[in-house]
This record gives sequence, C-alpha cells and structure tokens, in this order.
Amino acid sequence: MPPTPRDADRPQELRFSRMERLLGGHPISTVSVDGTSARFVTDPALVRRILVTDARHYGKSELLQKARILSKSGLLAPDDARHRHYRRLAHPHLRTTAVTAHTPLMEDVARATAASWRPGQPVDIQAAMCRTAGRIALNALLGPTSGQTSALLTERLAALSWEMITKPLYGNAARARRPAHRLRQASTDFRTLLARCITDRLNPPGPTTHYLSALLADAGPAAGSALSGEQVCDEAVMMLTAATVTTASVMSWALYTLARHPLAEEKVLKDLAQPADTDTGIGTGARPGHGHGPPGYTLRFLMEVLRLHPPVWITSRRTLTPVTLGEHSLPAGTDVVFSSYLLHRHPAHYRDPHRFDPDRWLTTRPRPQDATYLPFGTGARGCVGETFAWQELHVLLGVLAQEWRLTLQPGTRPRAAAHTTLHPHRLLMIPQPR
Repeated sequence: MPPTPRDADRPQELRFSRMERLLGGHPISTVSVDGTSARFVTDPALVRRILVTDARHYGKSELLQKARILSKSGLLAPDDARHRHYRRLAHPHLRTTAVTAHTPLMEDVARATAASWRPGQPVDIQAAMCRTAGRIALNALLGPTSGQTSALLTERLAALSWEMITKPLYGNAARARRPAHRLRQASTDFRTLLARCITDRLNPPGPTTHYLSALLADAGPAAGSALSGEQVCDEAVMMLTAATVTTASVMSWALYTLARHPLAEEKVLKDLAQPADTDTGIGTGARPGHGHGPPGYTLRFLMEVLRLHPPVWITSRRTLTPVTLGEHSLPAGTDVVFSSYLLHRHPAHYRDPHRFDPDRWLTTRPRPQDATYLPFGTGARGCVGETFAWQELHVLLGVLAQEWRLTLQPGTRPRAAAHTTLHPHRLLMIPQPR
C-alpha cells in the first residue's frame, strides 16, 4: 500500500513493485537504498525542477552507481564545467549532420546482422543487438580499424555491455562477488585491447575526424587540464558502452514488441516502404518534436517502445545545497530518486498507461513544462547522443524487420529485468524470411 501521511517519511525498501504502488501515493516519499535514506519523486513537474529548473542545486549521486565500472572524467565528471567541456567535444560527432553521414554505416552493420541469421535457428536477440550496436559505436566514434582488431573489439565490447546490462544497481545482488568479477574481467579485456588501439593512433599519418581523435587532440583548457591516456581510454569506454547497452536494450524490446503485436508489425512494414518524409519522420529516423506533422508510424512505434521500456529506468541525484522541492525542505547531501519507467506510466498523463498504443502519439505530445517522457533524460546532462540513437534505432528496426519475421518460442514470455538497463530477460527468437 502507498504510505499514509503518518508514515510518509518512514524509509521503505526500494523494490520495483513497491515503486509502482508509490506512484499513486505522495509526490515525494522516503525510501531506503542499501540502508541509505533517499527521497523518491513521482511528480513529473518536480523531476523537471531537479533536472532543468534547479539543476545547479543537484549533482551526481553514487546511490545507484555503485555497481558500474565507468569513468568519472569527461562526460561523467561531477564538475559541471568539465562535463560541459567534454559534451561540447562530443557534440560535433553526434549532431544531425554527423548522424546522416553515419547512416550508411548503420545500414551496412544492420544488413550484416540480418545476413548472419538462419531460418528457424533461435537467435539470442540481446547478444545479437549488443554486437550490432557495439560495432556501429566503434566505427562511428573510433573510426575504422583492421578487420581482425575490429572483430575482437566488437566481441569484447558486446561482452562488457552484456555484463553491464545485467548488473543490478543496488542491494546484495549488486555486491555479489561472482557477477562483479565477471564485470571487472570484461572491462579489463576490452580496455586492454582498446588501449592498444589508442596508442597506435597517438600520431596519425593524416587528419582524422572521429570522437577518439578529438579526445586525443584536446588541450582541455576549459576542463582545467587535458585528459591523460588513461582518461582518454576511460572516456572512450564510457561512451562506447553507454551507446551499446541502451541501443541493445531498446532494440530487443522493439523486436519483441513486433512479435507480440502483429497489427503494429504490419503498420511498421507499410510505413517503412514509403518514401522518406521529413515532416512526419517517415524513413528519416527523426526524433520526437522534429518535423511539422504528426510522427510517422515507425517513429510512433519506437516512441511507444521507449515509453514502456526506457533503458535508463531509474536515476538518482544529490542536493548540493538546501532546496525546497514541492512541500519538502531538503538539506544538502540528500539523495533523490526518480524513475522514468513510472513517469512514462503515470495515469494522470497517459490514458490506459500500460497499454501499447503507438497512435497515442498522434495527439499526445511530451510537454516541455514537466517530465512525462524522458527516454534520454533532459536538461544539461541529458543524453548527448539522442539524435544518433533515434536514427540508429530507426535503421536497425527497418533493416531487420523487412528481412526477417521474428517469433517467440512457444510458451515463452520474457519478463522485464530491471538491472543497469530495463531489458527483457532471456529473449530467444526464431527468424523466418519475409
């Protein structure tokens, strides 16, 4: 049951089912995460204050980050000035013009994935998507490498991404020795090979235009100092892993959803067969809010997949100064937690919120004054690769859905696993040619 006014400030254990019950209760409740008291926020307007309006009063929190092996330099730096510097460094490689230039790469990798499947042979969809998204990220952000090195990098990044996807964020499971060892080993294996590639590119024979080259050439005046070789490796690992785990999780849900909703699958295929239209996003990979007309069906389909299954399903921040949040006064050092999974299913903002309905986006628009739709976050620390991600999802879905019809093994219905990302637990699907 939701907390009553009498026990609203009494810490509750943070569990997924309990969070759903909290959604119908108070805008701010007290929860316990690994024995640490935190405030759980369910009001989208208050979440927007945390991320946008009063963002300067909130910093990074380690509450839900303990299980992750990621850099604290560059884009993940707690210091805002340093974060902004490396965000500006990454932006030219992820903005619309760069994404357009990378589209042929996305298509080639998607076709290679499709060509690797065999009729009737079950495919581990999440493993396949980790390899596919990892290969795209490596080539787009690091540039071309030799065939053997590229293949090995892809496999090691896929292995690291899978360990990241399935790692719990808190609780005893996050501290368990065996999963932690697997994650550390996967990280070491990938970093070792990546470090050699970085060393080989310290003095390139000609001009380069990839994100790695920008990191290597950066003098870092706005960040206080340039990144060391170790930090360059950290930053590259962070960017590559983040790009891979989110895309792999979303694509797994998208292919699963196509199999579960034959009518939606039919509409997606019909939409993909139409010429590109920048006004609706048909065939362009446009993201929500871009274009003058209602989004095309493929974009609406992906928007709805991301509404129901946002990869970054829970987020934490820490107050840097005393703040007032709603009717609550929070001292500095208070951890606040909110869940995009719950915000996306808020009945006050979405009619029949648990139902899959891409056509809701014909009339529903994510409102800028609150935070009802946050698949990529928002504000100064929102995902810098959002434009890249929308195009990549559109391309991968288009190629794979038009080449293969994927079905679930009889009697299987994967449950949602809320780990580092929200992903389907053990998704095996059987491909048949169109």
